[in-house]
Amino acid sequence: MRRIGSILHISPSRKAVIKTAKPPKIGETLYDESRKPVGKVHDVFGPIRSPYIEVNIEDREPSKLVGRMLYTLPSKRRRRGRMRR
Repeated sequence: MRRIGSILHISPSRKAVIKTAKPPKIGETLYDESRKPVGKVHDVFGPIRSPYIEVNIEDREPSKLVGRMLYTLPSKRRRRGRMRR
């Protein structure tokens, strides 16, 4: 699992703001420590050196997630076969 960052703030529209060093792709699912899906990346904003991401939270009580670390699972690499002549 690749560490993304901890949740800084939850907006009234149930979106979490996370500061990260290397942002994941938009639409990628984020997980907590127990590999339970928490939400999907909605937007990346802020300066290039220290970007923030906005996540749509799927939990009923998003306020209890503030301060928790979120992760992404490694993507499955596409295996390339031998080229035919």
